[in-house]
Amino acid sequence: MDESSTILADLKGTLAFLRLSFISIVADRFDFKSKYKKKRRGIYGAKMLWILRFSGFFSAAVVMIILSPSIQSFPPAEAIRSSNLDGYLRFPILPSPPDYLPQLSFRRSTIFRNADECRFSDPQIRGKTSVCDPSLVHIAITLDVEYLRGSIAAVHSILLNSLCPENVFFHFLVSETNLESLVRSTFPQLKFKVYYFDPEIVRSLISTSVRQALEQPLNYARNYLADLLETCVKRVIYLDSDLVVVDDIAKLWGTNLGSRTIGAPEYCHANFTKYFTSGFWSDKRFSGTFRGRKPCYFNTGVMVIDLVKWRHAQYTKWIERWMEVQKSDRIYDLGSLPPYLLVFAGNVAPIEHRWNQHGLGGDNVRGSCRDLHPGPYSLLHWSGSWEFLPCNQYPREDFTEGTFGFLFGQMVGHVSNVEHCLGKGLGKELC
Repeated sequence: MDESSTILADLKGTLAFLRLSFISIVADRFDFKSKYKKKRRGIYGAKMLWILRFSGFFSAAVVMIILSPSIQSFPPAEAIRSSNLDGYLRFPILPSPPDYLPQLSFRRSTIFRNADECRFSDPQIRGKTSVCDPSLVHIAITLDVEYLRGSIAAVHSILLNSLCPENVFFHFLVSETNLESLVRSTFPQLKFKVYYFDPEIVRSLISTSVRQALEQPLNYARNYLADLLETCVKRVIYLDSDLVVVDDIAKLWGTNLGSRTIGAPEYCHANFTKYFTSGFWSDKRFSGTFRGRKPCYFNTGVMVIDLVKWRHAQYTKWIERWMEVQKSDRIYDLGSLPPYLLVFAGNVAPIEHRWNQHGLGGDNVRGSCRDLHPGPYSLLHWSGSWEFLPCNQYPREDFTEGTFGFLFGQMVGHVSNVEHCLGKGLGKELC
């Protein structure tokens, strides 16, 4: 007989004893036929009550002794899984996903294959490419719930317009859980890796900004790309989550950085002084950092970064030092952009403006319209709002509301003209 059978037998015996005792007491107490028994009931009633209480206590003790080895034999994993504290027992401790995250879903993308002229470093590793494969184009994008639809649209636009989509490797930076499975269900064949960025690394360095959205810790994850990504990754394209690529990303990947660490679209006609406070410019300790340079504003939402040079110069520490200065002296009002200007402005490899047709959605702060660049465009970049503003400054036929709708709207819920969408070649899964 095994252990479980023995335990059941002991329990049955104990219960049978209690049952017989209870029946005997009831029969004795309610036997009214004998006066002798009635007299005797007063004598023995007190004794039987004491015996019954003792028997109950003794039986309970026996049951606990019998069951305790069995209780202790439950595997620890089973105890954790059955606990209401299961969410707090996992390591590392990550923030719980929002309640509405499971409601987010996207149509499964088509499978994008390389053109015949594309080459892998090893034809045998199709679908199993290592992150260190030198033939890869590396792209880093943040993933968060608020801008998730924009990130998905950006990824799809890159694959759609790439000659060699299977050579593109995505590095997703997240501060929330459960996003990886959503990406994988949308892009089953996508080459990617998810990197958890701990918000506490940078939270104490973040100062208030003109817009609360600029204060989110994930905005600063790009400062730590050189630390987060594998050391074999020597170059990466960093892209914001509010853009759409309409050209082959390999062209941007091939940007010649020369001796510079980063490449980005520069705008030297912009008033550079407005990016810092009057206190900054009046204090030579701070403004002197631009001595010997010709600084220009550049957009940090589209950057090509030489990670080897970045790691060697330890630019992450440079950026953190300026963020510490900001906490004590308030030298700028924007979010994560000014530290990049302080470190790199005047030493940036210029990228063609076609790779950053920005200003779509209007001005971030004023909510007004902004001018677009003349000439062709390879990347459309929003300014915080995904809504199209019908501005008089948009005279070109190709910048119509319908065009914005098919390029970006499907992923953010604004597509209405399906035929126009399909006509532009986005595919049924996005239209």
